[in-house]
Amino acid sequence: MANNNCKAKAPFRYDIVGSFLRPAELKEKRAALAAGKITAAELTEAEDQAISALVAKEKELGLRAVTDGEFRRRYWHLDFLAGLDGVEEIKAEQWSVKFKGKQPKAATLQITDKVDFTHHPFIQHFRFLQSVAGDALVKFTIPSPAMLHLICCVRAEDYRPIDRYKDEGALYQDIALAYQKVIQALYNEGCRYLQLDDTSWGEFCDAEKRRAYEERGLDLDKIAVEYVKMINLALEAKPADMTITMHICRGNFRSTWFSSGGYEPVAETLFGSCKVDGFFLEYDSERSGGFEPLRFIQKQQVVLGLITSKSPELEEEEAVVARIHEAAKYVPLEQLCLSPQCGFSSTEEGNLLTEEQQWEKIKLIRRIAEKVWQDA
Repeated sequence: MANNNCKAKAPFRYDIVGSFLRPAELKEKRAALAAGKITAAELTEAEDQAISALVAKEKELGLRAVTDGEFRRRYWHLDFLAGLDGVEEIKAEQWSVKFKGKQPKAATLQITDKVDFTHHPFIQHFRFLQSVAGDALVKFTIPSPAMLHLICCVRAEDYRPIDRYKDEGALYQDIALAYQKVIQALYNEGCRYLQLDDTSWGEFCDAEKRRAYEERGLDLDKIAVEYVKMINLALEAKPADMTITMHICRGNFRSTWFSSGGYEPVAETLFGSCKVDGFFLEYDSERSGGFEPLRFIQKQQVVLGLITSKSPELEEEEAVVARIHEAAKYVPLEQLCLSPQCGFSSTEEGNLLTEEQQWEKIKLIRRIAEKVWQDA
């Protein structure tokens, strides 16, 4: 039983990144829609049922904040970004980043007009999740503002700005102002816990990728500063009673990855200046480096992603406890929390473990957190 004096504000001592494995029947319904065998309304009904069951399971396991598992999405990022005004999803021959194994269905984005936020299906998605969450806090996840620029302007080797964005400062500002509207719209619907998912920082930590971008004439240090400024401008819309965190990932598709390297290249710029309330940081393997870059953390909470979502094997509890205390040499223990290193299904295909193994990971995180923190 959790302590009655549990941590009152998100992120929580045992928390989650967001996505969960799609149930087999939901995958079947999505395939049936693609084959023209059912209607979009029938798929929505199936999604509603699956999300309701997921929320019940999350609550059963004692999670303080629940998500919809991203069950309505194909990808963790493209579905949201393509719903912004002035942004279109387009086909691609291949992904601009290469996973160390199987590759997702290729798609990308292009900016065709002024980036803005007016009507977006994710508002209805949040509304439904809120309606079935009951007394649980809803955690909602969307890609970070940095992802739109990264995909369209950094990864894309053939980027040609529209006239409005020949001054790149105008693009950064429009993205930030669109996200201000996103934040306000979600807040008006009752959202008090929002997460910005971001793989740009994982790429910027990767020495091989840094060399490749430098050869193309891109200054990643300068871009990193602009990303933090853009995110901070978006965060100016955040009301005082809303928590906004950032999850940083090095890629997650079918238990594979695409970036490697510790946080040192971005730590001072990101941890020292970004005004999110907390960071969910991937730390489940040597690819994430050591805890030393955490010395730049200010007042943000740090959620240590020490439990992998990529494989079913359960981590040894005492080893994880030891790593938490190692991190506490750089960030006070009361600023630390625990979570999986990523979601379990960043795309609809999902990672290589079963739903039961997924839930055993969540139970493990809770057990460890309750050992370490009295307010877990």
